[in-house]
Amino acid sequence: MVEHEPGPWQPMSSVQRDGARILVTVRAGEQGPAEVDTVRWTSVRGAPEKAWVATDTDADSPVAYQDDELLAWMPFPEPPAGRGTAAAPLWPDPALESDFEEEQGSGI
Repeated sequence: MVEHEPGPWQPMSSVQRDGARILVTVRAGEQGPAEVDTVRWTSVRGAPEKAWVATDTDADSPVAYQDDELLAWMPFPEPPAGRGTAAAPLWPDPALESDFEEEQGSGI
């Protein structure tokens, strides 16, 4: 069995809510397995409160996440060096729940 080494994922409690684009691990749920998404802390049009909003969302149907839906975060990767590079950025695997067990509440 291969042991999982924690990557650069950080707990959501340490994230800056400054509007910068970041990568997050969306917890596994009824809609599917854990996945990585790109979000920023911002207001959804017409809403008084801010939320984590997916950056590839449609303005008419925004995808917003509550804090308890997100497990971990990391800075958005820098673009590859050099112009004209066709290489796509390598996306990290989602963070594992077991890496952040001490941070979880009851979820109730």
